[in-house]
Amino acid sequence: MLSLRTVVSLGLVCAGLLQAAEGADWLRFRGPNGLGASDARNLPSTWSDTQGIVWKTELAGPGASSPIVVGDRIFVTSFRGVSTDKPGDLAGLEYVLTCLDRRSGKLQWQQVEKAKPGEDRYEGFLAGHGYASNTPTSDGQRVFTFYGKSGVHAYTLSGEKLWSQDVGNGSAPVNWGTANSPILYKDKLIVPATSESKSLIAFNVQTGKEEWKLTADGFYGTWSTPGLVTLPSGKQELVIAVPYEIWGIDPESGTFLWYSEGVKEDVVCTSPVIRGDMVYVVGGRNGSAVAVQAGGKDEVTKTHMKWSKSIGSYVTSPVIHGDHLYWVSDRGIAICLALADGATVYQSRIPDGGQMYASVLVADDKLYAVTRQNGTFVVAAKPEFELLQHVEFAPKEEVFNGSPAVTEGRLLFRSDRFLYCVGK
Repeated sequence: MLSLRTVVSLGLVCAGLLQAAEGADWLRFRGPNGLGASDARNLPSTWSDTQGIVWKTELAGPGASSPIVVGDRIFVTSFRGVSTDKPGDLAGLEYVLTCLDRRSGKLQWQQVEKAKPGEDRYEGFLAGHGYASNTPTSDGQRVFTFYGKSGVHAYTLSGEKLWSQDVGNGSAPVNWGTANSPILYKDKLIVPATSESKSLIAFNVQTGKEEWKLTADGFYGTWSTPGLVTLPSGKQELVIAVPYEIWGIDPESGTFLWYSEGVKEDVVCTSPVIRGDMVYVVGGRNGSAVAVQAGGKDEVTKTHMKWSKSIGSYVTSPVIHGDHLYWVSDRGIAICLALADGATVYQSRIPDGGQMYASVLVADDKLYAVTRQNGTFVVAAKPEFELLQHVEFAPKEEVFNGSPAVTEGRLLFRSDRFLYCVGK
């Protein structure tokens, strides 16, 4: 007779296999559980303005959010109505949710939300990524957007407005703006309103009713998007990287469970990646990488931290492939660590890598690293650095801040002007 633990484990494995087999949906920031990974095969490693572009659709405005895929629909957010010439004139600022046909890129519908009073001035670092930096998410029936001070909004897949909620009007450190993306847990939309109210807030997906709210000063200074860890018992924990620490939280109730030392920095822009009950985080201007086992209670640094290294990435998040952790830093340095002990396998500067805000994607045994204005670098996903291709497409003045997505053997790249679909 199978034990309860065995039944639960088999169920989780089957669910994971089903998710991998479906493969078409990319429902949140960096895909399933924010891993930045796809099981798609035969993806392109080279393309150009004249070859390999399936379609190209002009967007309503710029943005640093990433596209998501729900069935035959693609959703992406943008902003418009502001100018760096008049950074304090925000009267015309609007947020736009755009729905496109996945196969053709044709516009299906748009929903516009007027920005609420109190948005930060359009200048400095904020002007580098703008106001639409939070990636939407979907439960397959609804799509949810988070526009920082301008609130959380829910729509049907056909564009009907369902509900809206405010999450605060605070400003991030040095007015850097908001960028954390919402995630889903069962019937809850969990919104990391870290800049707006130093909070994690869970809303009922159907009604918008607040289910729980966890507020802590420690949230201030993080732009990290949470992930979900499934423990051997089947219970899930929400994990998020905050300045100097990693936190474990009960997604059902919002109860704080545990904390560990984390990235040694007062600013965290990266998001955790997860395998089993292990949580991996990189980040920090000076570089940090840590591996912590979830499932503890109170402080778990001495009991659950597996390793900590002085190597990291300021903006871009990592991926897991095989027995290794990979990322390409915002300064164009490709890094590979061993999952087991954090040993550095390689650290190689990509020639002419340029600046990167997009997090690396791993798919088809390749790493896709998208620079802001110097094309995409395709690196072999193996524990030996090999640059496969440097793909330059789109005019140099276009800026790519969003992370790529995958849909049925094709890649989606978002710039400040267009959404590109690349593949056969």
